[in-house]
Amino acid sequence: MTFWKAATTDIYGFGHARDNEAARAAFARATRGLLAYRPDMLGAIDDTVAEEPDFPAAHALRGLALLMAARPETIQAAAGCLTAAHAARAETADEIALIRALQAGLSAGMTAAADVLDARLLARPQAALLVKLSTGLRFVGGDAAGMRATMAMVMPAWAVEMPGYSHVLGCQAFALEEAGCYRDAEAAGRRAVALDRDDPWAIHAVTHVLEMTHQPVEGLVWTEDLRPHWQNGNPFGRHVAWHQALFRLEGDGVEAVLEIYDNEIRPDRSEDNRDLANAISLLWRLRQMGANVGDRWVELGEIAQRRRAETTLVFATLHRLLALIAVGDRRSAQATMQALAGSAQTGMAEQSWVAAAVGLPLARALLGLLDTAGPSSLPLCRIAAAMEPIGGSYAQRDVFLRSLIGASAAHGDAAMVTRLMALRRQMKCDDAFTAMMA
Repeated sequence: MTFWKAATTDIYGFGHARDNEAARAAFARATRGLLAYRPDMLGAIDDTVAEEPDFPAAHALRGLALLMAARPETIQAAAGCLTAAHAARAETADEIALIRALQAGLSAGMTAAADVLDARLLARPQAALLVKLSTGLRFVGGDAAGMRATMAMVMPAWAVEMPGYSHVLGCQAFALEEAGCYRDAEAAGRRAVALDRDDPWAIHAVTHVLEMTHQPVEGLVWTEDLRPHWQNGNPFGRHVAWHQALFRLEGDGVEAVLEIYDNEIRPDRSEDNRDLANAISLLWRLRQMGANVGDRWVELGEIAQRRRAETTLVFATLHRLLALIAVGDRRSAQATMQALAGSAQTGMAEQSWVAAAVGLPLARALLGLLDTAGPSSLPLCRIAAAMEPIGGSYAQRDVFLRSLIGASAAHGDAAMVTRLMALRRQMKCDDAFTAMMA
C-alpha cells in the first residue's frame, strides 16, 4: 500500500507537501495564469522555484506546458522538467499525479497524460488545475469526446463560489461547442464570462459558437467588447484575433483582414505552433478567394522548409505542409509527407498513430493540389470525416476540409463537392465559402 504525505492546499485546492506559504502562493498565481492564459504564467513558476527549488508541482507544470507546445525543442525541455520534478521528491497524491501525467505524456502522448490526470480527478474533481490541464491535453491530442467525458465527470462537484469555477465552466462550454451543442455551449460560456471577464477560454468558446453558426457581426461585437480581457500579451490573444479575421472574411474587404494579420496575428516570426496555424490557415483562406497577400507567404514557407521533417504534432505538420504548397516548394512538401510516413512507423506513440490514420492520408490528398491529376482517386469523404484526432477545433480543421472541397471542384468532381459540403454542414452553417462553391 502507498502512503502519501498529508497535503497543504493552495487557494485552488491543489495539495502540496512543502510547507512554504510564499511558494504555494506563487504556484497559485501560476495556476491562475494557466486558467486565464496570462503571459506571466511561466514567470510565476520561476517565482515558485525561487522560493522553493524542490517544489515538484512547479517543475511538472512547466513540463506539461512545454509538452503541449509540441515542438522538438519544447519536448526536450519538458523531459528536463520531468527529471527536476522527480528530484524534487513528490509526496502528495496531487504532486505524484502531475508528475506521472508528464511522464505519460512524454512516453505515450497527450491523451495518455490526460488519462493520468482524470484518474486523479475521480478523487479530486474540484482540482481546477487538473481539470484545465486534462481538457487542454485532450484538445491538443484530438480527443474531443474525452474532453466532454472529463467535464461530465467533474462538473457535479463544482459550485459557483469555488475558486476557478468560471474557468472550469469555460472548459465545459468549449467541450459542448465541439460536440455541436451550440445553445448550451453559448449559455455556459456567457455565464463564465459574466462571472470573470478575464477568462479568454470562455470568451473563445462563445466565439466558436458564433463562428460555427455564422454570426460574424455578433462575433465581432462580442470579441471587440471583450478585447482588454483576451488581448493580454499571451499567444492565445493572437488566436482570438484570428477569429476576428474569420468574421471579417464574411463581409469586409481583404485589406481589413490583412491589417489584422499584420498587426495582431503575425507581428513577428514566431514559430509557436498556434501562431503558425493562425497565420497559415488565414492566408490559405485568402488564397482560396484569389486574394493578393503580397510576400506574406515567404517567411512562413521558410519556417515550414526548415521544420519539414518535424512530426511531433501532426496538426502543426499539416499546416506547415499548406505553407510549402502555397510557395510551390514541392521538394520540401514531399519531405514532409515522407516524415509523416516515417512517424507512422516510429516515434511518439500517439502521434505515430495519428500520422498513420489521418495525417498521411490527408497529406497525400493535400499534395494532390500540386498535381494536375488531382486527388480524385483518394477516399476524400473518409479522410474528411476522420480528421478529429489531429487535434485543434472544428473551426481550425475546416481549412483542410475547405481544401479537399476546393480540390474536388477544381478537378470537376461535382459529386464529391456535394458530399463534402454535406459533411461540412453537419457542424457549420453556410458561409461565404459555401456561396463561393455554389
